[in-house]
Amino acid sequence: MKLLHSPARIAAALRTAVPGLTIEAVAETGSTNADLLARLDQLHGPVFLVADQQTAGRGRAGRTWHSERGASLTFSLAWPVRVPLQALVGLPLAVGVALADVLAGHGIAVQLKWPNDLLADGSKLAGILIETAVDRQAGARLWAVIGIGINLTDNAALAARIGQPVAALPDAGAIDRDLLLADLLGHLCLTLQEFEEYGFAVFAERWNALHTHRGQPVSIIDRGQTVCEGVAVGVDAQGRLLLDTAQGRRTVVAGDVSLRAVKA
Repeated sequence: MKLLHSPARIAAALRTAVPGLTIEAVAETGSTNADLLARLDQLHGPVFLVADQQTAGRGRAGRTWHSERGASLTFSLAWPVRVPLQALVGLPLAVGVALADVLAGHGIAVQLKWPNDLLADGSKLAGILIETAVDRQAGARLWAVIGIGINLTDNAALAARIGQPVAALPDAGAIDRDLLLADLLGHLCLTLQEFEEYGFAVFAERWNALHTHRGQPVSIIDRGQTVCEGVAVGVDAQGRLLLDTAQGRRTVVAGDVSLRAVKA
């Protein structure tokens, strides 16, 4: 089966210098995140892996990321992290800002839903899953594996499977996917370098400007149960969600909790 993506074309279009970066493509796999996590003890530098199709893609809290061949961009970046694990709280949000910047450059306006989704016109366009692991073979080096899925087509069957409306890139058929992937990869690498240097604080204002629920009443859901409600204010310099509740302002750390808008 011919690959939909060319590592050589992606590398040639990449405008960001990333020492040691490897770019790979496969026709089909279970999960690009799982593949890279299984290989960490063999990696010597960042690895970008894109799959034409994932059969066992994953989202947060064990959810399934549904994809079909050619219907989405599904890829992961394994990155050796130079900051401690506790400093990575805001990383999914910083990645969301990077994706939003790239898509805006292609004329696609998106909003950000805390902590890891990109929306277009209120429907889910993309999701982010970041998993961390320590490579015990390389002096306990910490890795972040950043998995991303972007819908290229929207259809009723997909929306029914995930239980929410989905969005898609406009004119996806006219997009050169390798050039878009190169743009996304370059911005991700720059974002990771900036995040390691300065933390999430330098991304907070840009994230808040794209916050889809800012000023709206929301519920925080943990394991199917509502744990608190309030008006979403935005995020702080660590990436924690700020809620104005009846008991005062509250901060919420992502973990496996979910945010839902409260219907009027």
